Amino acid sequence: MLVEKTPATLCEIRTRVYHALQRHPLCRHVKFDVMQTPRSRRGVNWTVNIRAVEPRALWEASEIVADIQDAYELAAAV
Repeated sequence: MLVEKTPATLCEIRTRVYHALQRHPLCRHVKFDVMQTPRSRRGVNWTVNIRAVEPRALWEASEIVADIQDAYELAAAV
């Protein structure tokens, strides 16, 4: 099933990732960067680089990021 993603800026995506991680008690101290990437066949054009995460929070942080990646694409620059 192909679902259209919501366009968002890097700043908006960064904010959404931050707030989503803050809602999970294990993920509140995760350090990350949101980076633009070349568009692939899957349409992915941004990624999250997790720089610091507690081992017991890795699964939850990965799932949170994956859900956000499924919902948002980087908005075209005007």
